[in-house]
Order: sequence, then structure tokens, then C-alpha cells
Amino acid sequence: MIRFLLLQNRQGKTRLAKYYVPLDDDEKHQLEFEVHRLVVNRDAKFTNFVEFRNYKIIYRRYAGLFFSMCVDVTDNELSVLEAIHLFVEVLDHFFNNVCELDLVFNFHKVYMVIDEFILAGEIQETSKKQIMERLAELEGIKA
Repeated sequence: MIRFLLLQNRQGKTRLAKYYVPLDDDEKHQLEFEVHRLVVNRDAKFTNFVEFRNYKIIYRRYAGLFFSMCVDVTDNELSVLEAIHLFVEVLDHFFNNVCELDLVFNFHKVYMVIDEFILAGEIQETSKKQIMERLAELEGIKA
């Protein structure tokens, strides 16, 4: 199960956070700080999997952003890494070459993208085509 998803820049500013377990604000802030400290200081020659408390952090760096997911220790690391990559591909396609400012100013759309392929901490859809079709439907409803 995915515990939380974080998008953070190199300076440690959290650009997006989605939690699938109940935590109070102090705990969330502490988690964000600890996760950033863990991933930003790791050498590139190490894997993108880090043990964190009783869980695992799987992360990937794209440009200046770190995409991190906290999962149970029994979850498959490669499937989560692939989910992060799918998320970035969908964002890139949805925003036509996504950048950090797109995530900041259109955070509601980013949450909409997340909700299309992750439900209650479990990956529900892995087809980029299906996700993009559903997002196009939702964008059409808004107009």
C-alpha cells in the first residue's frame, strides 16, 4: 500500500503531497523534512529505494523535482518506480512538457491525475492511454 506521495524540489519545498493514511500536520511536516533529507543527499550510484522507519521510500529525480512514494516493505519496488514514471509521463503529456510551475499553479489538476491512477493507496490503472482518455473526459466536462 502506498502511504504517501511527495513531490519536492531540490531546496526541500514540497510542491505536492498526497497522504493515504491519517496523519496530523506536525507529523506530515516532519515526514516531508525527513524524506527530503534522505533522498537529496543520496549518491547517484545508490539505488532509488531507501528503508524509512517500517516502510520503504521509492523515489526518482526528474529535472529539479524528486518524486517520492512511501510504501510497505512487502510492496514491489520496481512496480512503484514504474508507477512514478507513469505519473511523470502522464503529467508531461497532460501539461504538454510539464514544469515545476505547472505543478504549483495547477495543483488541482495534478491531484486529478493522481486520483485517476491511484485509489486509496493502491495503483488502479497502469494504462497511459486509459488515464489520458479519462482526463480528457473530465476536462471536457469542466468546459
